[in-house]
Amino acid sequence: MTNQEDVLPSTTEPIPTHPEEMKGVFNLRVGNCISMQGSGRITPAGIVTIGLTLTAFAAAMLAVGRLKR
Repeated sequence: MTNQEDVLPSTTEPIPTHPEEMKGVFNLRVGNCISMQGSGRITPAGIVTIGLTLTAFAAAMLAVGRLKR
């Protein structure tokens, strides 16, 4: 009988919840005292949503700018 540790590797990555999910990770060190870590993930649908939101915001700012004149 084999141990489960012998069969499965100890470092397995979790299965993404969305097949096209994109991930990014960064580590930032400044000197010996400051260390920051960050990560993010996004799907293609999220990128489209961000684009639509920025377009709507730009259109609203354009309308406000025209009303001020």
